Amino acid sequence: MTDTMLSSETKEVVIGFERPFVVIGERINPTGRKVLAAEMAEGDYSRVEQDAIAQVAAGAQMLDVNAGIPLADEPAILAEAIILVQRITDVPLSIDSSIVAALESGLAVYKGKALVNSVTGEEERLEAVLPLVKKHGAAVVAISNDETGISEDPDERFAVAKKIVERAEDYGISRSDVIVDPLVMPVGAINQAGRQVMHILRRLHGELKVNTTCGASNFSFGLPNRNGINSAFLNMAIGAGLTSAITSPLHDEVMQAVLGADVMMGHDPDCRAWIKKYRTPMPEGMDGARGRRQSRRRRA
Repeated sequence: MTDTMLSSETKEVVIGFERPFVVIGERINPTGRKVLAAEMAEGDYSRVEQDAIAQVAAGAQMLDVNAGIPLADEPAILAEAIILVQRITDVPLSIDSSIVAALESGLAVYKGKALVNSVTGEEERLEAVLPLVKKHGAAVVAISNDETGISEDPDERFAVAKKIVERAEDYGISRSDVIVDPLVMPVGAINQAGRQVMHILRRLHGELKVNTTCGASNFSFGLPNRNGINSAFLNMAIGAGLTSAITSPLHDEVMQAVLGADVMMGHDPDCRAWIKKYRTPMPEGMDGARGRRQSRRRRA
């Protein structure tokens, strides 16, 4: 059994084979959100605050924080966003950047054990990111591509993931602290994208024995009813071994798929989480108080 422990200053979250699925909220990301990008660049984090609170309230156990804004001071903005989010929520964070200096600034202010998002199989990237992960005692997302790009052959992507895991171990980073992203491609463009991902997830779970994550909404890109496709994808991917995903918890269909998959996988003992979320409240008057009133009438 592989467990990856992540933490904020006050709260731990464990991603694992025999654990409930972990939703990492994706909303704090200015990519494709022009208003958010402009606000963050100007030092206005009110929307970041709203997104953080809303995602945690909707069920996200972690939050991804990204500050990738062209021509902006990404290291400074990312650090400021992390400080804010840690002040208003208690969930662990994924520090998300392609810029090493930004990762470093985020880790420098982070309180707890963070998830670094991400490292790829390129030698230059491995040599820059892995020592940083080790220095700060963090965990890291390993993206299954390298200098050759993203292969459509899932076995090639598995080989890249294996390389990253082994290189991380060379730096003293346990494979339990490496969470592999098998790379989810848009099924609207690549018809076999779903089968490819399920194949590599089974290998990552059964052979490499590592936890996994992905940008789940990538799968439905360009299609109508994206939440429906994303829900189907998550159900099947969790069955194939996926243990976490960076996605939006604000869509009911997505969270229902996750909670339902936990029930199916035996990761929701006695279906308690499902019942807590979906049990129909008793009509007014049909509770213990009514019973007590009836008892009093019978005694009278």
